[in-house]
Amino acid sequence: MDDTFHILQNERRRRVLQYLSDTEGPVDMRDIAEQVAAWEHDTTVQQLTSDQRQRVYIALYQSHLPKLADFDLITYNRSRGVVERTPLADQVARYLDETDESEQTAVNTKWTQYYGGATVVSILLIALAWLGSVPLTSLGLAILITAMYAVVTVGFVRWSED
Repeated sequence: MDDTFHILQNERRRRVLQYLSDTEGPVDMRDIAEQVAAWEHDTTVQQLTSDQRQRVYIALYQSHLPKLADFDLITYNRSRGVVERTPLADQVARYLDETDESEQTAVNTKWTQYYGGATVVSILLIALAWLGSVPLTSLGLAILITAMYAVVTVGFVRWSED
């Protein structure tokens, strides 16, 4: 257990395992290095600079991939630059999923609050319109409520693309 947490304490190693969890079979280590660099710099693989790629590649080549191989989480053919996850990596992946799950719960809570707030405002607007306190026609009220939900939905979609 201590070894597992020791190996997972480094973000680059966690990202390597995350990348490999979505692949089948051997993977070129350049592909891993590029994706890890893109994640680290919050960009796409195509937008990476050669320095960004090289820094991650060297660290993976010299340190992180050999360490993952020493713990039998991957097979690493250094001379060919080929990496493949082992069945043990699948067992360790559950620890990665738990951190993602707690982050996802926080995100879900945030967006649930936004949609809940829009619902409360909608109910208040409908009640005020019904009591005659808000000078809106039924069409105006419908447009206002729809626009409010559209804004929240567009915000959610744009946020989830990042």
